[in-house]
Amino acid sequence: MNTNTQTLHDLGQRLWLDNITRDLLTSGTLARYIADLSVTGLTSNPTIFEKAIGSGASYDDSIHRLAARGLSDEDIFFELALQDLTQAADLFRPVFDASDGADGWVSLEVSPLLAADTAGTICAAAQLHARAGRPNLFIKIPGTTEGLPAIEQCIFDGVPINVTLLFSRQHYLAAAESYLRGIERRIDVGLSAKVQSVASLFVSRWDVAVKQEIAPSFRNRLGIAVAMRCYKAQRELLASERWRRLAAAGAHPQRLLWASTGTKDPAERDTLYVEALGAPETINTIPEPTLLAFADHGRPGAVMPVDGGYAEPVLDEFRREGVDAEALAARLQREGVKAFSKSWSGLLARIREKRSVPEAPTTKEQPQ
Repeated sequence: MNTNTQTLHDLGQRLWLDNITRDLLTSGTLARYIADLSVTGLTSNPTIFEKAIGSGASYDDSIHRLAARGLSDEDIFFELALQDLTQAADLFRPVFDASDGADGWVSLEVSPLLAADTAGTICAAAQLHARAGRPNLFIKIPGTTEGLPAIEQCIFDGVPINVTLLFSRQHYLAAAESYLRGIERRIDVGLSAKVQSVASLFVSRWDVAVKQEIAPSFRNRLGIAVAMRCYKAQRELLASERWRRLAAAGAHPQRLLWASTGTKDPAERDTLYVEALGAPETINTIPEPTLLAFADHGRPGAVMPVDGGYAEPVLDEFRREGVDAEALAARLQREGVKAFSKSWSGLLARIREKRSVPEAPTTKEQPQ
């Protein structure tokens, strides 16, 4: 077991892999990460699948078989994604069972084209979860204005939700409110309070967004400060009387998940965000190169303070530098939806290209 990753696991933080490819599954690499690097879950998104399906020929045979059945490009994608993610879910199932459902999850996102469609999101989430047939599969829904009521309804319906594209304390609290209301509604009608959810806060995109607007001494500090502010908000919520009532009824806490934790600045340590975001009862979903870098030369840092630490002074400094954090959070969420929608169009285009290429004939060896 790797010492660096085990240190975070012992702290109470769970490491998930932010990647999925067919080769990762068939080569045994994911199983090795589970066994050796304390990886206890996995996330995916349209960008990850666009790269996976567009690179190499791992999916080509499956695409041709599904196309022969008359499936649309979108239906082919979800069949491919579910094939991969249900296999991954089965690999994580022992972790899921041993943790009483707290860990061992994989995530599949609804179409980003539904980001402004509440009813469409609710329907898609229910269908995808039912098709997966795995208790440890999250459906990812963006925490947009239209996504929030869908999140509440899906939680009420018993669909586990990974709330994605959160960028600020306000975004996190809105997602938490949707989760709490969904659980409260279940309790009111006599349903189980045990429906899991995580809230995914994107970190490094903050620093990328302001890099050209600030002095070099301010670089790579904003995302971590925002994360610290959100962690304080989560700890305060979990200490509230409202949450204690739900916990007494059997509800699980909606954990914060640190997303976008790969370092984008080549002048910075490649393990910056993993080292800075260590906190009990949180999750860090890590790009594969960052996971391997941290395992090799990471330096687990100080535990994130529950009182927000230096977050507010740092945010005040950025405010004086002209950074409007709330306006930037709204912009980053809009840009996130657009980026995933672009990747969605790209991956469907890759499927369309591959299905149009005639399948290579199978050659049989001639008898001697």
